[in-house]
Amino acid sequence: MNELILSINGYLWGLPMIAFLFCTHLLMTVRSRFIQRKVLRGIRLSVRKPQGAVGDISPFEALSTSLASTLGTGNIIGVGTAVAMGGAGAVFWCWLTGIFGMATQYGECLLSVKYRVSKSAGGFTGGTMYVLEHGVGSRPLGIVYAALAAGCGLLTGAVIQTNAISNVVAETVGDRDRTLKFLGAEISLSELAVGIVTAVLTALVIFGGISVISRVCSFFVPFMAVAYILGCFAILFINRGVLLDSLRLIVSEAFSLKAAAGGATGTVMMTACRFGMARGLLSNEAGLGTSSIVSASANTPNPVRQGLVAMTATFWDTVVMCLVTGVVIVSTVVASNGINLQNTDGGSLCYMAFTQIPYIGRGLLVFGMITFAFSTILGWSWVGESCAVYIFGAKAHRVYLALWVAAVFIAPMISLDIVWNLADLCNALLAIPNVFSLVMMQKVISRETDLYIDNIEIPSKA
Repeated sequence: MNELILSINGYLWGLPMIAFLFCTHLLMTVRSRFIQRKVLRGIRLSVRKPQGAVGDISPFEALSTSLASTLGTGNIIGVGTAVAMGGAGAVFWCWLTGIFGMATQYGECLLSVKYRVSKSAGGFTGGTMYVLEHGVGSRPLGIVYAALAAGCGLLTGAVIQTNAISNVVAETVGDRDRTLKFLGAEISLSELAVGIVTAVLTALVIFGGISVISRVCSFFVPFMAVAYILGCFAILFINRGVLLDSLRLIVSEAFSLKAAAGGATGTVMMTACRFGMARGLLSNEAGLGTSSIVSASANTPNPVRQGLVAMTATFWDTVVMCLVTGVVIVSTVVASNGINLQNTDGGSLCYMAFTQIPYIGRGLLVFGMITFAFSTILGWSWVGESCAVYIFGAKAHRVYLALWVAAVFIAPMISLDIVWNLADLCNALLAIPNVFSLVMMQKVISRETDLYIDNIEIPSKA
């Protein structure tokens, strides 16, 4: 089964899927009249209270929850892996994917708000599944999307992120060799503790619903992001002597026509493009539609306003966070007099970069890994729960959350090979109905944009 999934993923996440999603980004950019030019307005709107709005959570809480689900360990280790596999030029293509992906996320979230529905218990719910049902007119396709997203949430949001936390803690504590038997599995004491503590903390937050999740994320996400960015700036200051050389290397390798090294086929440019775009697409999830589920609950007077706010998540996630991480890693490689990337993995590159900070470098990396992973657990829980409720009704609410907490608890005991491969498969399949809805609804996106874009209010702080 694992070999079969691997072979399918090799095709789905090869150049065809990258081209499929990137062309969607280009189409959305055209249909939205290059909405990326409004990013600064979107940032301002994200921290302002909207006038005449209805919804469950503030735009800033919606943005923070969306960022919580996308800012995961992939923003750290994933970028390192892109550089290790695709060279320094991968950073440029990852960044470019973020630029164009903003338009796709704008379109997804605009449609989600336009086609959201009122819940019987009050408030709103929405997302790609509702766009497929009420916009495209296909509930069966909506069910397919929701089933894939609910399953992907358990794999990507719960199991993989908790396992990443347990691995970081076990490596830091150094007790991997001292194991005990628990539920038939070999597990270290620190990994067991991570499973218990993370499950308890997760349950305390997610059973409170979107209002509690969003409040926690709106406090948690800015704090962890600022701490991580400050650490990155410290490394860039340490590597300031090679910073210009690093930027030149990123741009030159992004367009180099030299043959790729290490047995890779094609040119350096092709290799960098493939791995950089793949990392960018997986990092910000633009094209998968998951962020639109959170946006449906936001206070907003019209779909365009929330679309502008929502697209800033891709800006912060990829255009800023992934770019800064990439420059940090490349500058570390340059400062170290040429590390052989073919013999180095992404995790090792990140570790080398952060250990340049005296005394606190390793601790800062560990803090970033744990907080980024935990925020993803919280953010994705709402996405998965909403999809389960769409399929089975309100009664599925507590059942799905109980499964979520159980998945978090057992995650440190699970071998991740098949889990990662299943998650990649679900992500690839998730993109297909979501992109279909965007293509079918592209005229709606264009019409709504023309209708509201010049009348988006920016109220005073008063």
